[in-house]
Amino acid sequence: MTMFKVGKQAVYPAHGVVKVQAIESKEICGTTKDFYILQVIDSDVTVMVPTDNAEAVGLRAVITKKDINRIYTILKNKDKNADHQNGRQSWNKRYREYSDKLKSGDIFEVANVLKDINMLQQSKDLSFGEKRIMDSARTLLTKEISIAKNLGEDSITKEIDKLLN
Repeated sequence: MTMFKVGKQAVYPAHGVVKVQAIESKEICGTTKDFYILQVIDSDVTVMVPTDNAEAVGLRAVITKKDINRIYTILKNKDKNADHQNGRQSWNKRYREYSDKLKSGDIFEVANVLKDINMLQQSKDLSFGEKRIMDSARTLLTKEISIAKNLGEDSITKEIDKLLN
């Protein structure tokens, strides 16, 4: 089990990069538990996660520079999942699948979602929901890569756009 230290950054699925504000003990139903108090970066959202449940909910360390190379390879790869060829799946089935991948917290799945939706967008108009998913995937990737590379988000956005096009 990974322990996160106060002041350090981590990643919480679907919320993205968070900062560990504190580790507090709370009594709930007569049982005392330790909780991570997490502040979502660039947001007013604060999340409490039991320390003994952090792994189960997907709280993880920020990616390494080695992981970035794998993400960039995914984004560059123009091969497409057969189900998504020409948008054969209905938009709501794609939306649910993409949402589940974003919620998983797996950064490589997030990269695949962004790549797939970007490729789909080249052949047809996206639904409102698909556009939102695309924006979320791009934001999650940009923020985490920006922190891992210690670079501004604007330069990371340009790198991602270059890889996708």
